[in-house]
Order: sequence, then structure tokens, then C-alpha cells
Amino acid sequence: MTLLDIFIFIIYFSAMLGVGVYFFRKNKNVEDYYVGGRSMSSWHIGLSVVATDVGGGFSIGLGGLGFTIGIAGSWMLFTGLVGAWMSAVLLIPHIHSLSDKHKFFTFPQIFEHFYNSKVALVAGVISAIGYIGFTSSQLLAGAKLASATFVEIDLLTALILMGIIAVIYTGIGGLKAVIYTDTIQWIILMSGLLFIGIPVAYFAIGGMDTIRETLPDEFLSLSNVTWQQLVNWSVTIIPIWFVGMTLYQRIYASKSEKQAKKAWFIAGLFEWPVMAFMGVILGLFARVAFENGMFTELGYTLSTGIDPEMGLPVLLNTVLPAGLMGLMLSAYFSAILSTADSCLMAASGNVQTDILTSIFKPNGNEKSQLRASQIITLLIGVLALLLATYMTNVLDLMLYSYAFMVSGLFVPVLVALYWKNPNPTAAIYAMIFGGSTTVILTSLEINLPMDLDANIFGIITSFLAYIIASKISKK
Repeated sequence: MTLLDIFIFIIYFSAMLGVGVYFFRKNKNVEDYYVGGRSMSSWHIGLSVVATDVGGGFSIGLGGLGFTIGIAGSWMLFTGLVGAWMSAVLLIPHIHSLSDKHKFFTFPQIFEHFYNSKVALVAGVISAIGYIGFTSSQLLAGAKLASATFVEIDLLTALILMGIIAVIYTGIGGLKAVIYTDTIQWIILMSGLLFIGIPVAYFAIGGMDTIRETLPDEFLSLSNVTWQQLVNWSVTIIPIWFVGMTLYQRIYASKSEKQAKKAWFIAGLFEWPVMAFMGVILGLFARVAFENGMFTELGYTLSTGIDPEMGLPVLLNTVLPAGLMGLMLSAYFSAILSTADSCLMAASGNVQTDILTSIFKPNGNEKSQLRASQIITLLIGVLALLLATYMTNVLDLMLYSYAFMVSGLFVPVLVALYWKNPNPTAAIYAMIFGGSTTVILTSLEINLPMDLDANIFGIITSFLAYIIASKISKK
């Protein structure tokens, strides 16, 4: 990496810190800190949503799908569009009106409203553990990606660098800093891939003639995917739009229901087709480059093989000249940080509002509560960084907790919104049994019927647990 690349990289991180410092001075209370003063516009919210949802897994997941199956991998993010638009129609009208009336800060407060404080506390603990683990996983994944792609940066250095920057600007700036940096990061990622990554890689691999000569026809077909995969993507991704704390914070932050719904429609369109096809096309280009021996000097040959998810970063590292490499490195860090900072804010909100406040009932003025929130965010960020640095085996458990969160909370929130007389006891059983089923099936690597995802069985178990527990408790 040249001095020009390093200079571009430094400018990028300085801008992120600058945004955090700016909102550190602007924030006046906890409402500013956790929900952006409930005054954010649809475009900022929408770009922040898609940056959070797609950013962290973009360079790894979509590129790997394009490398493996071609453009049909874009269907994964079609489920993101479906989830975004479904929640815009079915969820936002209920949630935004409740937020306006009760001034909610977190997702589990919905459970307190419909069930009771015990259900909210359980949901808060589940959500906090999941998002702390997910923050750690994003930092670690980004560090591994950077150290593997840019040999001048070792794993620990990359991890510490990303962790410190993300924790500081998120901790001091709050949700406004996260949303505005997400907007900047999204623009960097989109511009870098659209105007640099795709055209440079396309001509470097030899254009369409080389693509057709190298790959089977199915790589250029949208039908190169099984029905099981479509079902698994749907059940894994669509429920996130109904239980993600990061998404509820942005609903609360929107200045109106209309602005929130518009933001969700914007996010859906950016997920599919925009980001979906950009990601899989670059992954497909990487497969062509690998098949034609362009990665040989880096140690990746047809005989040794390559991890499909590393194809995209290795491609860009191979074809990009000095200067452009710095821009793409910034884009990679943007992708990771746009998810990590949102997950950090979600975990902080859960710990502060759903756990500590419900237990200790703190008193104090708005300024002291704001400082306490900032300190909690910084401490959680440090914890996430330490987990990523020293306890990578714990990360698996934390990521299982994230799966626990999705499959455990989906049924209770649907019941709360659309079922008469929600049952608190049944909700707790649904959370525990539904989440536990997914974790057990995933951790034991059990071969499931028809190759379906463990989340499907977790959500079904959660629903059955709610029905049974509800009937028993009534008797």
C-alpha cells in the first residue's frame, strides 16, 4: 500500500471521528443520543438502514455467492426488499404511533407495553447479548478481511484500529453520529464499487467474452438457485425486519410515520436490485479471475483452491492501482463499520434502558443521563473489542445468541401487535424455546429435513410454545 493509499485512509477515518465530535457537542439529552431527537429525514434513515443491513456482510456474503453460483445469488437480498416493504406496511404504522405516544427508546419496550416488565427484561437481555456479539463479530470479520487483503496490516492492528474508531465516534456521538456516518459510508461504498471496482475489474478480467468462455451458462442465469435456498434466505432475513433493535431505533428517530415508511421503501430498493447485483457481479468477476490464474502470485491456484468469500477482496487487491486501493480500503471499512456502529448503539440501548434502568430506576437530570449513556456505550464497545481480540471462541456463542434473538423474538412481537390479549408467560416460553431450538440445531450441525435452515424450526417451535403455554396458563 502506497503513501497515497495511506493518506486517503487517514482522511476517511478523520472524517468519521469528526462527525462523532460534532454530535458530541450537539446532543443535549438521552433522546438526542438514542433516537436522534426523533427528527431524522427519510433519506438519512433509509441509507443508514441499508448500510447497516447490507454493509457488514456485503463484501463477504454477496461476493461469495457470486463466486459460487453467479448472479442468482442476488435473490438473497430480494428477501431484504420484501422484508423492508412488509415491515413498512405492517409494522411501522403500529410502532411509530406507539413511539410518539410513549416516547420509546428500545425494541423491548414494545414488550413492556403489550406484556409486562419481566418480558421486556428477558427480551432486553437476549437482544443485548446478541448485539454485543454481533458488534464483536463485525470488528473481527473486518479485521480478518483487511489483514488478508492488505498484507501491510496485520490482524491485531486492523482490529484495534477499526475498534477504536468505531467505539469512539459511536460512543460520543450517539445515533445521529451513527446515521450520518452511515450515510457517508454508504456513499463511499457505492461510489467505490460502482465507479472503481466494477469497471476496473471488468476490463482487467477481459470483459464479457472472457466471462462467457470461462464460466458455465448457469452463472449468468437468475434461476441457478434451489427453492430450499430461497426459503432459507426468506426465513432468515425477513424476520430481522420485525425484531432488529437497530431498525426500531430508526423508526423512533424518524420525524413522522410517513418519513419512516419512505425510508424503508428507499432501503428496500437499494438492497435489491442495486447492492444485490453489484455484489454478486463482483464475486462473479472474481471467479473468472481465479479460473484464469490471476491470483497465482498471491498463492491461490486451481490446485490449492480459494475461499469463495475471499475472492472479491483478492480480486480488487490484484487489479486496483495505487490511490484507488486506498479508496477501496475505505469502502471496505465503511461496509464493516456501518454495521458495527449500529449494533453497538443497539446493545447500549438495551443495557441502559431495558436492563439497568428497569432494575435500578436511576434518577438524575438529562445531562447526567446522557453522560451515563455515553459511558455505557464506550464500555460495551471496549467489551466487544476485547471479545474480538482475545476470546474468539466466545464469539460463536455470541453469534448463537443473535440467532436466539431472531427466532425467539419474532413470534412474541407478531402476537403483541396482531393477537388479542397477549400472554406474558407464553411470550417468555416462546422466546426461550424458539431461540434454544435454533441454537441447538445450529451448534450440533444436525442435518435438517430438505436442507432447511434451523431458524425455520426455531420459529415453528416458538409459535407452538406460545400456544401451549398460553392455554396452560389460562387453565
